[in-house]
Amino acid sequence: MPVGVSGKVACLISGGIDSPVAAYRMMKRGCRALFVHFSGRPLVSRASEEKVRELVQTLTAHQYTSNALRHPVREIQRDIVANAPAPFRVVLYRRVMIRIAQELAKREHCWGLVTGDSLGQVASQTPENLTVIEEAAELPLLRPLIGMDKVEITDQAQRIGTFAISIEPDQDCCSLFTPPHPSTKTRLDDIQKVERMFDIDATGEAGAREG
Repeated sequence: MPVGVSGKVACLISGGIDSPVAAYRMMKRGCRALFVHFSGRPLVSRASEEKVRELVQTLTAHQYTSNALRHPVREIQRDIVANAPAPFRVVLYRRVMIRIAQELAKREHCWGLVTGDSLGQVASQTPENLTVIEEAAELPLLRPLIGMDKVEITDQAQRIGTFAISIEPDQDCCSLFTPPHPSTKTRLDDIQKVERMFDIDATGEAGAREG
């Protein structure tokens, strides 16, 4: 479908394989993609940001021009590590990122959020955790890869030219503080109790930067 006929969506993009493919699949259906990347610098190197910049450049071939926003999360992650039970960290990270991306999406007139989730692929993508993470969203949360396996996603990444970029080594802000035994069946009431310890409404106040 022609770019833009399906409106504008905010695509959460990391340096991994999945999220660029998710963005591409929405662009293929006529959506214009705004890219949102969460940066852990200086706790991690600049490599992830450089990869995302290259991925966005590659994907821009499908929509002519792109806008990418970079948002720092190091202070939020430090707060979660210091105060939250370790098994809940991954879900807490994701819920905070959804809230921040949503505020950025609203400012840019996006109608939905896009993630690279694939059912059961990692701890944050179990049915229970996906449900709890989605509860933090007010905008529609779109998961175009939800029924695809890693082989299918990798094949598409290779076809669109993002795979070679995605497999370059880097440090991901989410994996940096991932506990050895994350919760895979998180309950919403447990997460909400933990979140009351944080100033959740303030998490999106720090400005995002283009780049």
